[in-house]
Amino acid sequence: MTTMTLNSDMPDDFKKAISETRTKWGWFVVLGILLLIFGGIAFGNLFVATIASVYVIGILMLIGGIVEIIHSFGVKTWGSFFWWFLSGLLYAVAGFLAFYNPLLVSVVLTFLLAVSLIAAGVLRLWVGLSDRTAPGWGWVVAAGVVTILAGLIIAFRWPVNSLWVLGLFLAIDLIFQGWSNIAFGLALRNAPPLESKSAV
Repeated sequence: MTTMTLNSDMPDDFKKAISETRTKWGWFVVLGILLLIFGGIAFGNLFVATIASVYVIGILMLIGGIVEIIHSFGVKTWGSFFWWFLSGLLYAVAGFLAFYNPLLVSVVLTFLLAVSLIAAGVLRLWVGLSDRTAPGWGWVVAAGVVTILAGLIIAFRWPVNSLWVLGLFLAIDLIFQGWSNIAFGLALRNAPPLESKSAV
């Protein structure tokens, strides 16, 4: 009698890709350690981390603006050209402003973050309360309340907290990414080898 394992149902190309990824488990661990180190550095100086996050956002906005401006010259109607060009120009100006006055941009981004958290929290709260027959609706409501409180705390301390809020979020994100990469790498190392079939 021959029994098929779950692994044998996977396509060979997929199993090959997993096997190749497994051999790189050490790189995931190293990347995770580096991210943890960077997260610790960011926690140690939230102001510098805030400025760094503003610069990253500025680079992304500059790239997005340049792409949209280039795209505007490829459209066929004057109206479409105008709106694409104007959108790209605004993105590029905002990106340039991030480098010219990062403190001002951090104030604006912190305010937008507070507004976004409050809006997201209200939406989660509404979704959870509107369908109380769904399993886990209480967790959705709790998440909404916590998100609203986080947004309100940021809003009440604004604009003073704009010097460190973005840096705090960056530090937390780096640390979570670091731990997740380490866990993923170790899981790859400890995973059993894939087999196409097992015979009895």
